Amino acid sequence: MDTPYDPDEPPPDDAGLFGLPTTPAEAALVIVPVPWDATTSYRAGTSRGPEAIRRASHQLDLYDVELGEPWRAGIAMLPIPVDIVDANALVRTDAERVIAVGGRIAGAPDLVAALGRVNAASAELDRHVFAEVDRQLAAGKLVGVLGGDHSVPFGAIARHAKDHASFGVLHVDAHADLRVAYEGFARSHASIMYNVVSEIPQVTRLVQIGIRDVSKGEADFAAASGGRIATFHDTRLAARKLDGESWRAICDDIIAALPRDVYISFDIDGLDPRLCPSTGTPVPGGLSFHEATYLIARVVRSGRRIIGFDLNEVAPGAPGDEWDANVGARLLYQLCAWTLASRS
Repeated sequence: MDTPYDPDEPPPDDAGLFGLPTTPAEAALVIVPVPWDATTSYRAGTSRGPEAIRRASHQLDLYDVELGEPWRAGIAMLPIPVDIVDANALVRTDAERVIAVGGRIAGAPDLVAALGRVNAASAELDRHVFAEVDRQLAAGKLVGVLGGDHSVPFGAIARHAKDHASFGVLHVDAHADLRVAYEGFARSHASIMYNVVSEIPQVTRLVQIGIRDVSKGEADFAAASGGRIATFHDTRLAARKLDGESWRAICDDIIAALPRDVYISFDIDGLDPRLCPSTGTPVPGGLSFHEATYLIARVVRSGRRIIGFDLNEVAPGAPGDEWDANVGARLLYQLCAWTLASRS
């Protein structure tokens, strides 16, 4: 970087992600923010996650004891897209009416129309994310997507499928996200991995970690995948740790299920909810922060390549409470750092 910059000095409030002066044009890795939570069915607020993470990221010390100074490669976040903020607010009103009746809208033409508007807006969001990721990849950037709810990365994964005939998705989450059009929403946050597996054949393996809320239908769908979906349930991971097995050995089992090229899709509720209490659908259990970052590092140290990633479902807490965003910013930095390391 040519711009004089001291990472040990506090950045101004309006500084970019991690306080860095890097522009997207200069950066090796660009973050695409997607402030969207239209179909969130329990607690909304994740649409405010990208901006909350930007602010909280100014508190990080950017020296990393494992990787040194990954920020020097150049990391930048695009501006928060105001049109997506506005579209989300508009369509969220329709979505809340559908959610209030659990998606049971038969015989209610106004609710059928509301659902149609939500699904149309969600499809448009997929196109927006696809196009923005395409723009950055065409410029030679590595790309991460920052949601928003977990519906947002579909367009990113679909765009990576243009460049990779075969790759795996490492999916860290409390939920399997294999539901079919949950509550009628074709692009529900609870349907992202169903949509990925059903519509993106280039994703040859879906490896799920930390799953602890799963429906019978989702379990049956995974079981019928012929091995394409490998689910490491949180209860079983916890039992292996309690029985004395090392996290390194467990990670090696997880990683063995992945091909060489890996896309990471990380829902913050995959972590212990003490780390992310404001997220949309918290569930007891989950990974510690260090277990999650060790797994990501182990993926890279196995010789695999991270082709892209997303981080979702970070919701800011009450005014003045930056805990969720603080954790999200630190996890985002680790995802950026190890993605850059995997490509160096």
